[in-house]
Amino acid sequence: MNSKERIEAVLSGLVPDRTPIMLHNFMMAAKESGVTMSQYRSHPETIAMVHLNAVEKYHYDGVLIDVDTCTLAGAVGVPVDLPDDEPARLSGALLASLEQVNDLEMPDISKDERVQIWLAACRSIVRQSGGRIYIRGNCDQAAFSLASMIRGSQDWLMDIFDPSNEQLVHKLLEFSTEVACRFIDLMSQTGVDMVSNGDSMASPDLISPDMYRRFALPYEKKIVAYAHKCGKPYMLHICGCVDRIIDDMITSGADALELDYKTDITVIHSKCRDRIVFCGNIDPSGVLTLGSSDDVRQKVSELVELYSDSPRFILNAGCAIPASAPAENIYAMIETANL
Repeated sequence: MNSKERIEAVLSGLVPDRTPIMLHNFMMAAKESGVTMSQYRSHPETIAMVHLNAVEKYHYDGVLIDVDTCTLAGAVGVPVDLPDDEPARLSGALLASLEQVNDLEMPDISKDERVQIWLAACRSIVRQSGGRIYIRGNCDQAAFSLASMIRGSQDWLMDIFDPSNEQLVHKLLEFSTEVACRFIDLMSQTGVDMVSNGDSMASPDLISPDMYRRFALPYEKKIVAYAHKCGKPYMLHICGCVDRIIDDMITSGADALELDYKTDITVIHSKCRDRIVFCGNIDPSGVLTLGSSDDVRQKVSELVELYSDSPRFILNAGCAIPASAPAENIYAMIETANL
C-alpha cells in the first residue's frame, strides 16, 4: 500500500499494512523549512513546499493542510491580527450585540485573499504529490466556533445561556453553517481527499453536553452532510476532554473524529473501535514537544496496542504540534508505529 491507499483502507474499515500516520504539524513544518508564519500564510507555493518537505523528511501518510483558526472569521469581517511568526489570531469581534445578526450579509468568501491562498496551496499539493499521499484539506471552523468568533467568545457563551436569545443564536449559527459549507464546497474542488473542521468552542471544557446537543451538534450534522454531498469524507476535531459527548459526535455522521489527548483513550476505543475512525491523540506539547523520545514511544505503543483489535485508527497528535517539537520525537513516533 502507498500512503493514500493506507488511509483509504482505514476509512473503509479494512486492515492496512501498518498503522497510518497523519501529522497536524504546519507550525513545526514551517519552522523546519526556515519559513515564518507570515511567509507561510502569504504564499500557496510556500505552504505546499513546507508540507512536502516534511513528508519527504518523516515519511508519513496523511498531510493536514492547515493555516490558522481564523481565516473564515476574517473573511466575514472579524478583525484579525497577523503576527510575523505566530498563526493569525482574532483582535476583536464583529457583532457588538447579538441583535446585529439581523444585519449580517453573506460574503463571497471565494474572493477573500487568505481563503484563496489556502485553496491554491491545496491544489498545489494535490498536483505535486501525484496521488501518493492522503491530503486532508482543513476548512477552518465549524458553525459553533465560527459563531463565537463573530460574536466574541465571552459574549457568545453568555448569549446561549439566555433563553430569550435562542432565535438570534440559531440565526447566527445558520449563517456560520452556510459560511462553513461554502468553504467545504471550494475545498472539495481542489482535489483533496478529505475535508475537516474544528469546533473546539463546543468542547465540554467550555459548554455542557446539553448545550453541545442544542447548539453545536445539529449544525455539525448539516456540515457533514454537505461534505458528503460534495463527495468527500469528513473529519471532526474538538479539543479538550470529550468523553461525555463522543457518542453524540459519532451521530454527526463524520467519517472520523480527531480527538485531544485529554480524552481517555480507553473511552475512545470502547466507543469508536467498531463505529468510526479515531485520529489522534498524542499530547502535542507535554509529550511530542517537552517529552523524551522514550515518552513518545511509550504513548504511541499504548495507542497501537489498544487499537490492535480495530483497523479504525490513524495516529496523530491530539492537536497542532508546536513549532519547537524536536525532530527526534517525530521520528520516534513514526518508527514506533511502524514496528
